[in-house]
Amino acid sequence: MAKIAVEEPFEDVKTALEEKGHTVTMFNTDQDVTGYDLGVVRAINEGNNDEFNFPVVSMKGMSIDDAVQAVESKLSQV
Repeated sequence: MAKIAVEEPFEDVKTALEEKGHTVTMFNTDQDVTGYDLGVVRAINEGNNDEFNFPVVSMKGMSIDDAVQAVESKLSQV
């Protein structure tokens, strides 16, 4: 399964992704986050999309189920 970084405070998303078998680590915006297959963030900053070296899913406007589906869809495209 995938190694996923989830931005704090989305513990519920972390738990849902772990239930799907993924390895999930929480991070905060001040950390240098590298080495993941995918990330889940609060929102994508239009001015700085190269902040991460992996694909990201924005939680903006999403439920937990929406986020999990978006993660799995994006992982299937990688």
